[in-house]
Amino acid sequence: MEANTQAVNLYHLKNDCIIPVFSKDNEKTIAHQEFIDVVMNAAQKVFPIQSITEPEIRVSHQIKGRTPDAIHLNVKDLLDHQKTIYYERMAFIIRIPGITDIVNGNELSLTIGGVRSYNLENLYNKKTLERIKFFIGFQNQVCCNLCVSTDGFKEDMRVSGTQDLYSKALEVMQNYNAELHLNEMKELTHDSLSEHQFAQLIGRSRLYQHLPKPEKQNIPLLNFNDSHINTMAKDYYEDKNFCRQEDGNINLWSVYNLFTQANKSSYIDTFLDRNLNAFEFSKGIQKTLNGNSSYYWFLS
Repeated sequence: MEANTQAVNLYHLKNDCIIPVFSKDNEKTIAHQEFIDVVMNAAQKVFPIQSITEPEIRVSHQIKGRTPDAIHLNVKDLLDHQKTIYYERMAFIIRIPGITDIVNGNELSLTIGGVRSYNLENLYNKKTLERIKFFIGFQNQVCCNLCVSTDGFKEDMRVSGTQDLYSKALEVMQNYNAELHLNEMKELTHDSLSEHQFAQLIGRSRLYQHLPKPEKQNIPLLNFNDSHINTMAKDYYEDKNFCRQEDGNINLWSVYNLFTQANKSSYIDTFLDRNLNAFEFSKGIQKTLNGNSSYYWFLS
């Protein structure tokens, strides 16, 4: 993830950032560091004999403030202890390096993570159920692209507190079928698009953004914009890991990774949704190549 984000560590979140509250009752939100700690504890419960890496964290939309004693100071005169910050949006992953597999020569490592966006909460009201995005899936180690499937992703997990979050994260991890997810990804290597079909896919994807609403409703969702599609077209020729073959063909595993590679330019709050859509879309194109017509429009 690269768009408008910066890497931070857990120490920074715990020691340098204030915790937002719901203003009408002063109840605290689930802090970013609490979210991460809860997920790490749940992961240790589900995978007790596996080692878990330190979290990799990216944040954006810094919210700045100052302490009362600094009310009359100019910005340039503020001391560090007079500045307050927190981040509106945060995404993190932890890896379980002991659980890996190989797809098309790429090593995949089991990965768990989540996204938190305070902009989805009404912080000017009383405390309500808070919204969390949580996933368990695999990360392609050759390029760090995430691979997320339907049963490993909760787009709108609503929780009342850290204990509720722990229980629901535990449930997602326990119900996730890693073997099925891996098999579905391996199956993508069995089908390919010709250069003409890939060009058709790129062109139709550009048209999709501008379709009249009634027509768009009859076509499966593609949650990628023109900028993403342009990146895919460029990487079809230039990406060192997933570019076309010498004859112009490209297998659907590579197409899927072109999607997830382009997705790195998405903002934190749309990153996981698009990641899942990339997987569903790639499977849909595969079904079309094998006789299912629900995604036929993109190749026609």
